[in-house]
Amino acid sequence: MGDTSLELLQGTLDVLILKALSWAPQHGYGVAELIRMRSGEALKVEEGALYPALHRLEKRGWLESEWGVSENNRRAKFYRLTGVGRAQLRASTEHWLAYADAVTRVLQSA
Repeated sequence: MGDTSLELLQGTLDVLILKALSWAPQHGYGVAELIRMRSGEALKVEEGALYPALHRLEKRGWLESEWGVSENNRRAKFYRLTGVGRAQLRASTEHWLAYADAVTRVLQSA
């Protein structure tokens, strides 16, 4: 129990990736780092979950990608949000916030 990182709830990773890419196009490692930093290092996205999610979101048309060069001068695939992805982010955010509010109400009830 020494690890303080939190497990991601199913479906949460997609909305976090979409949110991270709403700030700016990123390569996979950059997406994981943004999520880790913005969560106060509480959320750590493993490669085994991240890259399949990025490919799934791209297949759905929510992301587009192109090859480029990272800040470490390495070839990397950069992802960016599409218009459909932005609409999905808005819908997913509303759904997630309503869900979190309902869970909070239950947990805070007497």
